[in-house]
Amino acid sequence: MADRFAIGLYSGGLDSTLALNLVQRLGFKVVAVHFTTPFTVNLYGKKKKKLKKNGFIFKKLFLGKEYIELLKNPKYGYGKNFNPCVDCHIMMIKKAKSLMEEYGADFVFTGEVLGERPMSQRKDTLRIVERESGLEGRLLRPLSAKLLSETIPEKEGIIDRNKLFAIKGRSRKEQFKLAEEMGIMDFPHPAGGCPLTEENIAKRVEESLKHNEDTIFDMILLRLGRHLRLPGGEKLVSGRNEEENNLLLRLTRNKGIKLSVKDYSSTYLYLRDANDEDTIKEAGRVCARYSSVKNKESVEVYYWNKDIEKRKIIKVKPYSEEEVENLLI
Repeated sequence: MADRFAIGLYSGGLDSTLALNLVQRLGFKVVAVHFTTPFTVNLYGKKKKKLKKNGFIFKKLFLGKEYIELLKNPKYGYGKNFNPCVDCHIMMIKKAKSLMEEYGADFVFTGEVLGERPMSQRKDTLRIVERESGLEGRLLRPLSAKLLSETIPEKEGIIDRNKLFAIKGRSRKEQFKLAEEMGIMDFPHPAGGCPLTEENIAKRVEESLKHNEDTIFDMILLRLGRHLRLPGGEKLVSGRNEEENNLLLRLTRNKGIKLSVKDYSSTYLYLRDANDEDTIKEAGRVCARYSSVKNKESVEVYYWNKDIEKRKIIKVKPYSEEEVENLLI
């Protein structure tokens, strides 16, 4: 008998891990689709290798510019902060649907649990996602399936509804019990989930979009360091420690202006799209504030574009603590 395929959304969390294993045990060859955005971190290679070792097909899809455009005006609005949960799920399900033909899959499934999340996992929003994604009758939520309408695969007998579950609500007890029964021990404990639900990140995203800073690179930087806006409207990103400084230098190697204090420990600073001397001096004052010589009257600051060997020096007076606080986003 030829393999039957199913496309499953995989976040790396417990619910999606359970859903993958459950559908696999029902006899399907499972394609585990992991979505990334400019705000999320890729799954570690170790987890990818483990999935493949356990018989899953791993597929990673990046939601880039189209995802950023969605953020600007989501049809179904935002959650508590800047998280367009319903629209985001619709986009991911549509992408998963496009893989059905490639693999000849019978359905798409997710690890969603009815009532677990206040915006995206209500019964009405689950129906909206199914309808808007064009997957009516072909979108299975195996962990809560017995509480939802029968899907086409269930009606056709491809899936035994009796082997699905009726989990609901925010308690994780049933999931932990099911994981134990399945022998699944390596899974992350519940966490905050989407970065856009975090107040600080949400504020940065909204502020960045208002200034038309909407490239994929702009969005990636929003999770890194301190973010500041100069009086003239220019954007600054400052590393808070050695790790962030090194990462900031790598990411911005061929972009914008970089600054650091000469001869003393300091932050590395990235100045977006500005080359005039006055703006560079303003950025230098911020850089000097985040240094070991922040209380000196005059500080020498390096600045350069692509080639650090061609760096130049400006002399600036460090901003006061209050002045810098007023620039923080």
